[in-house]
Amino acid sequence: MASKALSPESGGMKKSRMRENRTRKKGVTAFLVICFGASWAYVFTVRFACGLSLENPLVQLPFGFMPAIAAAVVRRWVTKEGFADSGLRLRLRSAWPYYAAAWLGPLALTAATMGLAAALGLWTPDLTPLRDFAGGMPAWAFVLLLMAVLPLLTPIYGGEEFGWTSYLRPRLSPGGSVKATVLTGLIWASWHYPLAFAGYIEFPGVLVGLLAWTVSFQFQEALLVWLYVRSGSVWVVSLAHAGNNMVLSLVSGILLSEGAGLETTPVTLLMTAPMAIACAVLALWGRAPPAGPLRSVSPRRTRVSRAHRQPCTRRPQ
Repeated sequence: MASKALSPESGGMKKSRMRENRTRKKGVTAFLVICFGASWAYVFTVRFACGLSLENPLVQLPFGFMPAIAAAVVRRWVTKEGFADSGLRLRLRSAWPYYAAAWLGPLALTAATMGLAAALGLWTPDLTPLRDFAGGMPAWAFVLLLMAVLPLLTPIYGGEEFGWTSYLRPRLSPGGSVKATVLTGLIWASWHYPLAFAGYIEFPGVLVGLLAWTVSFQFQEALLVWLYVRSGSVWVVSLAHAGNNMVLSLVSGILLSEGAGLETTPVTLLMTAPMAIACAVLALWGRAPPAGPLRSVSPRRTRVSRAHRQPCTRRPQ
């Protein structure tokens, strides 16, 4: 029985795919080793060897930039694929609706979190703790101030998003968006775990707390990926990340922990619930066509098509 000969073209394509797959795995491995190794070493060194507090924003900065540093090193020297698919363009004209969603979304999630806590009888509406935290500034003015500084903090949170959402996620499972998002959420959460042992965050029961934290990261990542795929810009995602930390987590934490006396784990779950609902709504809404060149990423240097060179391309900053 005669066997079908493999055409040179198909054989060449197969070898090319194998090379690309090896390069992708090499890049992902190098990224994780550099990012986790440098980040965890830094956390434990500054906390236990130097005695510095990770609650200090200046002490946190090197930790937050490690994913970006790792991604840049891998792109430039390990896989040599360059930065064409990194989503560094602002895309203000085409992505402005997603900038608006990234800026206002965390505030809406905060309101939903506090509404849920009040409905469950866990919080009696009282903004006094927020005013006290702000040194006597009216609560509404403090929240407006936080919203105003979010764009200024966006480059700082880009230190994480350039690594996790821009580099890692598209390479974990090419063509498998849900799988890649889940894996990225798990990896992103585990990268934060040392903070629970270094005084940055305290859970009454560490294992349950870390589990709740991990679930929270999963839904956060799903929302961030939704913004990234549709805007094409890593800066949209970085703005949303800034809002999650500086509005959702900070305001909810002050009101629920200091005001209502709740522990960290229930506060985390209360903040996660509105994010889960938002993810469900977006999933039911349907899949809108992705905006940029990030649907799947080849480990080789990405060629930008003519369509993506047009000024009206939809993509994240």
